[in-house]
Amino acid sequence: LRQVSDLSDFSRGHWLRELLCRREEPSYVQSSPDGQHLLLLQKSRPPTLPRVVAFQRHSIAGADLERTWQPPQPALVGLLFLQSPVVLGSWVLAVVWEHGRTEVWHFVVAVGWQLLQTLELCQGARARVVSVCSQGASLVWCEERPPLGAHSDMSKCAFRFCVCARALEVGEQGVRLGTVRIVLHNSPEYQVLASPQHIFLVPAASAGFATTSKFLLIWHPEKAKFTITAPSAGFIHSKVLRSSSESDFRKLLLGSVGLLSGFAPLDIHTSTVSSSGGLLLVSTKGSVSVVEPDGTQRHIFDLEGGPLAQGSIVQLKTFGSILACVLAGVVYLVDQNSGRFIEKEVLSMKEVHFLESQGEEDSIQLLTQTGIYSFSFSKPEDSSRPEPCLVEMVFEEACRYYQRRSLSSSKLTVEKLKKGGTFQAPVVLAAILQHSLHQKQKSARGLQDTYAKLLTTLSLELQSYMSLELLKTCVVCAPESEVESYCKELVEQEVSRILQSDMDKDNLAYLNSVFASFPKAAWKATRSCLQLQQNGDGLLVARATPEVWKKVLCQPQLEEVGQNGMVPLFELICASFLRFKPKWLPSFVELTQQYVSNSWSYSSKEGPEGRVPLYKRALGVLARKNKHGEADEEMELELLLCSKRPKAVLQALHLLIRLKQWQRVVEVAEKYSKLSPLLNKEIFTTLLAELAQHRELDPYLDRLWPLCPTELSASDILTMVLQHLPHSQEDPVPFSSEGNQLTVGLLKPLLQRVMQCPSVQEDMYSDALQSTTFPPPTPPREH
Repeated sequence: LRQVSDLSDFSRGHWLRELLCRREEPSYVQSSPDGQHLLLLQKSRPPTLPRVVAFQRHSIAGADLERTWQPPQPALVGLLFLQSPVVLGSWVLAVVWEHGRTEVWHFVVAVGWQLLQTLELCQGARARVVSVCSQGASLVWCEERPPLGAHSDMSKCAFRFCVCARALEVGEQGVRLGTVRIVLHNSPEYQVLASPQHIFLVPAASAGFATTSKFLLIWHPEKAKFTITAPSAGFIHSKVLRSSSESDFRKLLLGSVGLLSGFAPLDIHTSTVSSSGGLLLVSTKGSVSVVEPDGTQRHIFDLEGGPLAQGSIVQLKTFGSILACVLAGVVYLVDQNSGRFIEKEVLSMKEVHFLESQGEEDSIQLLTQTGIYSFSFSKPEDSSRPEPCLVEMVFEEACRYYQRRSLSSSKLTVEKLKKGGTFQAPVVLAAILQHSLHQKQKSARGLQDTYAKLLTTLSLELQSYMSLELLKTCVVCAPESEVESYCKELVEQEVSRILQSDMDKDNLAYLNSVFASFPKAAWKATRSCLQLQQNGDGLLVARATPEVWKKVLCQPQLEEVGQNGMVPLFELICASFLRFKPKWLPSFVELTQQYVSNSWSYSSKEGPEGRVPLYKRALGVLARKNKHGEADEEMELELLLCSKRPKAVLQALHLLIRLKQWQRVVEVAEKYSKLSPLLNKEIFTTLLAELAQHRELDPYLDRLWPLCPTELSASDILTMVLQHLPHSQEDPVPFSSEGNQLTVGLLKPLLQRVMQCPSVQEDMYSDALQSTTFPPPTPPREH
């Protein structure tokens, strides 16, 4: 640390030092855009009054700026520097009070601070400003609008806040406020934070509503658009507000309430805006992340020491690509782009404040009780080319990969991998990526010969990755009319990428979200990856590789399935078939079974058939449909029959009998009786039992008798018939008037057929019966 000022160069510097040394509530310090003025907001306790005081550097004597207030007087809400294009100065200071009164000040050399004008920011006399920020020459604030009734229950008026915007125009004639623009009304309480192009709306800690405390809002003033994002899930929804009637908070969330209710509440300890326009968030667990204006979130790093203590103060500020964080007298420097830890400096004082470093990107200025210090940090080597996030992702993925395959209980970290040693693969791949991703911008250092050979091998994969990243950028930036076409291509590439990688729980959850968000694009991507098409005979064929089939058939552990509705890939594909091409589903199941039979033995417990048969998994997808009709019964029949399993065929046969589709009953019996003698016997006995009970099968008797197994005798047939005859309440008579009884005449052709065919027992003894001598000669005895 290098001291650049002992505060003596400030007007009333001794008093500034005295205020900083007081052991009271934490002070708030803000510097002017030109760095020549310091504003100190001191929230003191009685009997000392809270005050705001301005101190200027190298100033000639002039009027000072100091304001105090005492409850029940309205408190000060914000100190904001706004751009001013006129000759009065490049900026003005707006002091906003809780009841909406706004004082506009400017500083003139040799004169000091002058009050330009006092304005009323809010339109209603009962409004109360709870948060305010500035963007350019405009003010954006969140105000509370109490209900009209004096005794109204405030808990029933939860959404009594309103977010407004108003231009503050400074001209030669004075200061004028523009018209009030209602950004959002009927909303909960929000803290508003401004970046150069966007306004972040962070739920206030005092709001305490279950649903509204689970997401953030991002307002895009130029596009009149709101983006809903949840740090736990990323971008959720965006909507353009074309009229004031659409700016209602409840209408904005109308289509997302169900989705938002399943998210975890926000965990925000500290929030501020970075110089790049993102929202920096610190959780109570010490995790630092950034929410970009498009709604995406990225983790940067974790503070040391675990969860933050209650009441601890965390200060964040970005200097170019470097993020500086102060916690308990320790300064952490981190590369914001890659999350790489750069340096840590322990300070001798606890309470410090960041100041603007004018024209110095490689140094940080800190205001302390004893003066202003400059903290210089060394930029990383070749800082013009910051380490891309992809390189960091390589080491993170390598950690997970090696940890899953390690027998050691010690945790593997990114730092250990970067040092090299045992695991060289991620180090080599990171070097290749750093070389290839920036070679168009600047000639990179030469790679080793072995690296260069590997780079040649990976060149196509790298081109594919770069095109995928470019496509993702197009999706984020494209207008809504073009998003669908981009999403189709993006989903196809993502599905193809995942089918070529390990199908772990994370990838499966990602696929579930892709199929849920882009069902049509995911269906087309699946057809492309499996190469599904109909041949000349109209049969479905698939030319997928064995590796892709293994991913399709991968069935995770039971504890991994069913969480948040996550289902295996085979079930996802079956659901897509049911939605977009139902008639192909049985053929797809049959194709999948053919692959299984060629890859695993029938009784193997390692293959997918060793757990739950594929036709049953497909039937489970069919059963989860919301609406069921005749087409679903037909689909169930097709799935049962395409499996060609005995139990499934018999189940289909019983379903057809229940539906009384006798023509199809006979057709199924004729086709599937040929699969095995045992199935043939089960089918015939089932149909014989039906024949004993009613006369529906009489027109098909000529087609049924040839199905009779050869091992059945006439007595076996008569026994089965007698067992299944319907029970009558009346005394049996020889000739029934109803005409629905089974007669011997109907069974005569079957009995004659059985008597004429040799039985199994006769075949066993046929050799003995055809012997030349009868009885056979007695074998010789041994004496």
